[in-house]
Amino acid sequence: MKKIKNYLSIKQWPQDDRPREKLFRNGEHTLANSELLAIILRTGVKGRSALDLARSILQKFKTFRDIGRADLCDWKGFKGLGRAKIAQIKASIEIGRRLKEEKIKEKRIKIKSSQDVAEILLPRMQDLKKEVFKILLLNSQNRIIDIIEVEEGTVHQAKPIIREIFQKALQQFAAFIICIHNHPSGNPKPSPEDIEFTQELARVGETLLLQCLDHIIIGNGRYFSFSDEGLL
Repeated sequence: MKKIKNYLSIKQWPQDDRPREKLFRNGEHTLANSELLAIILRTGVKGRSALDLARSILQKFKTFRDIGRADLCDWKGFKGLGRAKIAQIKASIEIGRRLKEEKIKEKRIKIKSSQDVAEILLPRMQDLKKEVFKILLLNSQNRIIDIIEVEEGTVHQAKPIIREIFQKALQQFAAFIICIHNHPSGNPKPSPEDIEFTQELARVGETLLLQCLDHIIIGNGRYFSFSDEGLL
């Protein structure tokens, strides 16, 4: 077996060069992506430090977005990298996404167009592998009260979804709602089921005096707005 020459674990590095110590000394904003990822990994694999491994991961996937949407099979080239470390990485990326959503809620952003909605949720939803429904709850000034996720069903099960949407909207005294869901295929073109669902959503909203301003479908880097197309 060949011996690995000149290999030092991060613990053997000078303190000033260690990512964790650099973070506490200078702040997390000063670290390179590879150093942040190395901290998440905590330890390396045989013959490679956590920083070496982090650099290899970024070399393969290029961006944190691509890391977040990678399937388990995409990680096979990294020897010694187990499911636990992959889970740590993906969980950390998801925390970052949720933090961004929390900041949006706190700011009570005013929604003026479908573009405003897309800027908030397209980065969050375009890479999801399953169809997910989210609802923007707005006050009478069109400012965001909350962003909620519908837990039940898809557009193929319209009645349970619509019931849950309006229950949650009424509980938070929303004046308006905007529905958003993704197409995992990446193509945001509405299906016949999407169109039928939107029509039913509008009808129930009129009955309850709680208007649905838009239904937006998220694809890969693009979106479809029923309101913009005159379908709502």
